[in-house]
Amino acid sequence: MGSSEKLATRVLKTEMPIMVKMQELIKGDKNVVSLAQGVVHWQPPMQALEKVKELVFEPVISRYGTDEGIPELREALIKKLRDENNLHKSSVMVTAGANQAFVSLVLTLCDPGDSVVMFAPYYFNAYMSFQMTGITNILVGPGNPETLHPDADWLERVLSETKPPPKLVTVVNPGNPSGTYIPEPLLKRISDLCNSVGSWLVVDNTYEYFMYNGLKHSCVEGNHIVNVFSFSKAYGMMGWRVGYIAYPSEVEKFADQLLKVQDNIPICATILSQYLALYSLELGPQWVVEQVKSLDKNREIVLKALTPLGEGSVKGGEGSIYLWAKLPDGNAYDDFKVVRWLANKHGVAVIPGSASGCSGNLRISFGGLTENVCREAAERLKNGLQELVTYGLRE
Repeated sequence: MGSSEKLATRVLKTEMPIMVKMQELIKGDKNVVSLAQGVVHWQPPMQALEKVKELVFEPVISRYGTDEGIPELREALIKKLRDENNLHKSSVMVTAGANQAFVSLVLTLCDPGDSVVMFAPYYFNAYMSFQMTGITNILVGPGNPETLHPDADWLERVLSETKPPPKLVTVVNPGNPSGTYIPEPLLKRISDLCNSVGSWLVVDNTYEYFMYNGLKHSCVEGNHIVNVFSFSKAYGMMGWRVGYIAYPSEVEKFADQLLKVQDNIPICATILSQYLALYSLELGPQWVVEQVKSLDKNREIVLKALTPLGEGSVKGGEGSIYLWAKLPDGNAYDDFKVVRWLANKHGVAVIPGSASGCSGNLRISFGGLTENVCREAAERLKNGLQELVTYGLRE
């Protein structure tokens, strides 16, 4: 028996994380500028960092905390959910980031053999979460060709025809990888469809503050809905790993079952990180909104860089930190080959759409660079795409 045959089949069949592939691709090449990873260029608020610096030597920081999160943070989050998200019947569990939150929800809500629904282009880590927990019946729905919105008509048919109905439906709003914002009426329709057949709806709201052109983020609430949030992007806390789950308070045993999973994965989110989240939250959403304003110019710069692909090739970008671009038709490009070529020849990294279930596309992140560096990256991307369109892929 080979060594790989001793490993769990569900993990062997799980996709390799695209960011691991990208890190391997550009490892050691200091010339590559990244428009790939979903990060922001700012740090957490300086006032909050100064306050947590004073806590480092406090004994409580080095001990286990309550699984659900430190009481002060949970209380602040309940208030935030009511005031900002119009969620009044939700309880909170603090997690080690939104990805951990999602895996914990899959373990709490789904069994191997259940069917689940997501929409292409989908968030690759969510897809992997299903794979690695043994869920093989992943139904991938289409997005609208023009808007990339989840196709609610398709969802209605699938929910009614699949027996038993899918256990869980998930969307990211605004989207990763597409940057597409799901309007409130469509989100409510998806919610109603899930409720009508008894399916859970899990909504990832990681980019709730990242909205452009006057659009406003909205949430939905119900006893079949779980909302996921994160401090990573909003407060520049990617490495601090703090997210949270807003789950329906009125659903019997939900908290107890979720607690079992929480206690066996992180036990609790890092205590120092939770205090940083608390102190950051005290500054209010206006602090985040000011940071997000710095991305308007980046978004404009990257949009211009994508013009060689032609009119109608770029979608999304109404929210989050991503644009979704279609490679030229007729050439049957392997998008990962294009990504490798852009990195190796033009010194700019982006994500292949095949990682999100839509080959022949690219995901471009405009959040991680300051304006001047973004201009440099965009110039490299534009030159690469212009060469691709004019001469094809010349490796």
